[in-house]
Amino acid sequence: MVVKFARRNKLPWTLFRPAFPALAPELKLHLDQPANINAITAYGPGYVQVNQTRHAGSLIVMPQQLTLGWRPLSFEDLQAADFEELAQLKVEIVLLGTGEQLRFPHPKLTRALMEKRIGLEAMSTAAACRTYNILMGEGRAVAAALLASAAA
Repeated sequence: MVVKFARRNKLPWTLFRPAFPALAPELKLHLDQPANINAITAYGPGYVQVNQTRHAGSLIVMPQQLTLGWRPLSFEDLQAADFEELAQLKVEIVLLGTGEQLRFPHPKLTRALMEKRIGLEAMSTAAACRTYNILMGEGRAVAAALLASAAA
């Protein structure tokens, strides 16, 4: 049994597809990033690269500010004073890069952030770097606090 469908209009099928697909406009995407915004451009074991400049040691990265030499060198070195320093920043969320593995700081340490209603997300350093770039690109007030011993 063969079923045939009748066309209601008698227009040729070629009118419903592009006659010259080669003349269709191209879509080109370019990264548009102002020069005064800090973006994490690379990361690896023991380093983070911000705007093509490699940094070793703990640091805090914000869109408009870069703080080198943040005191804690490892997850075990974190103290309440370190989170009090983060609470002084004008941000809505802090991304804590804890190394290769996800580790959570004790709630007693993060009390200063909770009191200021600043969100804290602990994650691996690699995830913190990627998440920072996404939130920064959205124009969010974000800080990435990355530990020196953190291998990405």
